[in-house]
Amino acid sequence: MEKINLFINYLSRFVPISEDEFNRVLSSRIIIRRFGRKEMLLRAGEVENYFNFILSGLIRKYYLKGKEEINTQISVEGHIIHCQESFHSRKASEYYVETIEPSVVVSMSYADMEALYSSSQKMEHLGRLVITSTMILKDKWQMKLVKMTPRERFLEFITSHPELMQRVPQKFLASYLHIKPETFSRFKHLTRQLAKIDSDI
Repeated sequence: MEKINLFINYLSRFVPISEDEFNRVLSSRIIIRRFGRKEMLLRAGEVENYFNFILSGLIRKYYLKGKEEINTQISVEGHIIHCQESFHSRKASEYYVETIEPSVVVSMSYADMEALYSSSQKMEHLGRLVITSTMILKDKWQMKLVKMTPRERFLEFITSHPELMQRVPQKFLASYLHIKPETFSRFKHLTRQLAKIDSDI
């Protein structure tokens, strides 16, 4: 129950929801899904049927450009991940969603989400706020890709998410940050050198 509280707390950021209300209204609409390392939640060509909240683990979303994997999202505990376009349009996804670490997610199907919206004005309002929030985060990230230099993106990322430097393979981070692998390695090396200098002072 402790882990599901992470999901309840997330929803309560938008609309207050008690544990009792969650059990009465939402619990029957969700499922808990568990995946091993490097397991697919979704493949390109499939229709995204689940809205996923990460209880534990690390998951990425990517598409293929030729044989190259382009990462567009890397998410950890407490975050939403799914193919938005496919989920809402009910058309085939162009993305893959894959675990980096063994992961546990709370998932709600498209049908259950629609039924939840129909159940009350409060649930419809909650859904709209959650979806709006995910869209805003996506737009903010797209703006960083446009406005920031590769070095600025690197520094901002390691400052905001230092733990991910250890958890995520470097090639995934380089792709996500739109930085060439060799440039990423150089930035990382310089950061280590600066950290060593600071520790020696």
